[in-house]
Amino acid sequence: MDRDVMEYDVVIVGAGPSGLAAACRIKQAANEAGNDISVCLVEKGSEIGAHILSGAVIEDRALTELFPNWKESGAPLTTAVSKDEVYFLLSDRHSVQAPGWAVPKPMHNHGNYVVSVGNLCRWLGQQAEELGVEIYPGFAAADLIVEDGVVKGVVTGDMGVDAAGNPKDSYMPGMELRARYTLFAEGCRGHLGKRLISEYQLDSGKDPQHYGIGIKELWDIDPAKHQPGLVMHGTGWPLNESSSSGGFFLYHSDDGQVVVGLITDLSYSNPHVSPYDEFQRLKHHPVIAQYLEGGKRVSYGARAITKGGLNCLPKMTFPGGLLIGCDAGTLNFAKIKGVHTAMKSGMVAADAVIAAIATDRRHDELTEFTTAFESSWAWQELQRSRNFGPALHKLGTLGGAAFNFIDQNIMALPLTLHDTRADHDTLRPASECKPIDYPKPDGKLSFSKLDSVFIGNVNHAEDQPCHLKLADEDIPLEVNLIQWDEPAQRYCPAGVYEIIEDEAGKRFQINSQNCVHCKTCDIKDPSQNITWVTPEGSGGPNYPNM
Repeated sequence: MDRDVMEYDVVIVGAGPSGLAAACRIKQAANEAGNDISVCLVEKGSEIGAHILSGAVIEDRALTELFPNWKESGAPLTTAVSKDEVYFLLSDRHSVQAPGWAVPKPMHNHGNYVVSVGNLCRWLGQQAEELGVEIYPGFAAADLIVEDGVVKGVVTGDMGVDAAGNPKDSYMPGMELRARYTLFAEGCRGHLGKRLISEYQLDSGKDPQHYGIGIKELWDIDPAKHQPGLVMHGTGWPLNESSSSGGFFLYHSDDGQVVVGLITDLSYSNPHVSPYDEFQRLKHHPVIAQYLEGGKRVSYGARAITKGGLNCLPKMTFPGGLLIGCDAGTLNFAKIKGVHTAMKSGMVAADAVIAAIATDRRHDELTEFTTAFESSWAWQELQRSRNFGPALHKLGTLGGAAFNFIDQNIMALPLTLHDTRADHDTLRPASECKPIDYPKPDGKLSFSKLDSVFIGNVNHAEDQPCHLKLADEDIPLEVNLIQWDEPAQRYCPAGVYEIIEDEAGKRFQINSQNCVHCKTCDIKDPSQNITWVTPEGSGGPNYPNM
């Protein structure tokens, strides 16, 4: 197929915090030196920020390095954290609030901000465009350009292809975007990043990456209940009833809104667990309901997050490019605020690229990036908190919390914990596990999946190839259903996967139009039979203020 070809010095895949930070840093340095370094950034969402989903509490450290005058320039960090509260939920009615001294230091948020990371990315996108970055939202990087073992760019996805793979009247082939260096900042479990890790064995000698699924809602609440800057975290019920782990957050942002969510570790073993329904239950707990009652839910979204920490961080360099941000796992989950470390990885990558282009290099391996990143404060943070996730996985919620309190508050323990079992390999047979009877949603605090997908503004062009690929179409019924009661019915937070039973028997149905691009299926499927690839550009959710 003949494709148009565009050549740049740098192509960046993904307009999240790390990709945008890298783009801005490259153009800042180039403009200051009077050099012309061309930078192209492609983003599969319909606009910058459309697919960005995060808690989020942010440290301004990386942002201040990148834009020292961010306050004067109108960056959307306007709600400073005013108070921290941490809870352990004992049951559906009872809780204990932890005293401040008992909270691990990384979870203290004084001096940080409650933000919409989507809005932060929109602002960073404006800065990038003013600096001269070419940004193309609505274009999905669908494939790699690899020649003689070297990554030389990406191919954007074809547009206007029907479900059978045939061109429609609106057909437009994708473009080849070639570059000296290509930076991959796709976010957690990026589909090209996954291929790069496998093909270049970037995870050799590392622990398997570990993940959680974060489910989040945005609410307008009663102004009398609103406390701007109040940050709440907690764990315990309802996840502890199914021996699962994770934690909740509720942040009071600006404009009378709160963001509330639950992170469920994808290492859970009971295949009957539904992270979505666990979250719906959570909102009925008095600690949460006291703020939501009488309010209105205005948005919903879900996204997998990397949480394995330094022990799982893959090699980030390969011939012709770099993995950066959450795609590589640089998020510091221990601090519950890792956007700044992801941004820093992008900024260090930018410095490596600038130095290479200054000496007219191209397509080689930027090994100096590794040295620079390992000398940065981001690496020091990851090193200091390397045991946070493994402690919770190996020792349980209470044991892990005790370990982390000692490690973070009293003395740095001279050992490194490892968790070598992949999340997809933890499910026990359904017959050995207790089924969970989730209550029906009440339409006030809890809602159905389809109602949630609707307010997530999820949309995919009709009549296009399914972007959820099964390696073997028989496995869902002949293996997963028999052994694990096909857990895709429950781990998906958008109702994409269903077992349909009618006169013809049982069949496995994929409602791909519901997909919120969370990547949980790609991670948790116990047979590793599902591969998530990009749908047409602009498809998926359109998150406002998330």
